[in-house]
This record gives sequence, C-alpha cells and structure tokens, in this order.
Amino acid sequence: MNKDNTDNAESKASRDELLAEAVALRTHGEAEQARERLVALADRYPGDAVIAYQTAWTHDALGLEAEAVAYYETALAGTDLSDDDRRGALVGLGSTFRILGRYEKAVVTLRGGLAEFPDDGALRTFLAMALFNTGQHDEAMRILLELLASTSDDPGVSSYRAAISHYAKDLREVVEGP
Repeated sequence: MNKDNTDNAESKASRDELLAEAVALRTHGEAEQARERLVALADRYPGDAVIAYQTAWTHDALGLEAEAVAYYETALAGTDLSDDDRRGALVGLGSTFRILGRYEKAVVTLRGGLAEFPDDGALRTFLAMALFNTGQHDEAMRILLELLASTSDDPGVSSYRAAISHYAKDLREVVEGP
C-alpha cells in the first residue's frame, strides 16, 4: 500500500470514529457537544452527506431548525446516504421547512420524498401537516385518514377500515335520504 492509500485509509477510519463518537454523544443526551463535533466534522469534510445529515439532525434536536436547513440540503445533494438516512433527511428537511413557516417548500420537499418512498408514514404525516398549513385541508385529511385506515391496530378503526378508506376519498360526499 502506498503512502496516499495509507493516509486515505487512516483518514476514513478517523472520520468514521469521530462521526460515531458524535452520534453517540447525541444519543446519550449530549446534543450540544455532539453539535460542536459535527460542525467541525462538516467543516473538515464539506459535502459529506452522512456527516451533513447527522449535523442537521443534531441541530433539529437542539431546536436550531434554521441552522439545520443547509446541512439537510447538503445531505440530500449527496449520493452516499443509505435509504433510511435519505428518508430521514427528507422528513427532517420537510418538517423543518414547515416549522419555519416555509410551507410551500415543505410541501414540495415532502411530496418529493413520497415520490421516492411512497409508503412512508412519517412523510405522509408531515405532508398532511404542511398541506393543512397551506390551506389544502381536504388533501391533508385524506392523507391522514388513509394512513389511519392502513396502519392502525385500534379495534374500532379496524372494524371501520373500509368505511374510513371510502370516506377518505371525499369527506364532502353526502347520500340523499328520504
């Protein structure tokens, strides 16, 4: 192995170890320390999607949503996120846009996420919230009712699953009576 390959291997191990330590800090309730380490890692490895995602997540956990946006965008621009991390970044960015009052961007982000992960309940839920915020109440209710009908284990919901699914399509439907 030549010197450049050795340096790259050591750098990768160092990056992975430092990232794991920072994530462990967040996991154990040391989010501010994790944020400091992740910001330093993000500066050291600009464009690294995994580091950017973990940095965004940590900012969100600390209530620093505005600061999280750029990290989420960097993460999603990369190609080395696992499907689970990509899904998490899409949920994170969409929900962050929503809480920042950037509702249209939230809708666009979350719809894009659903195009990639159509069965994801978190994406559907946050999309429904963003749609509510944009005044699209019918679609928001439809999404939530369909999600409820398809995922709930509640016995009452289960017994009315077909009716809930039917009414989710058009809550304004009425049947003429006598």
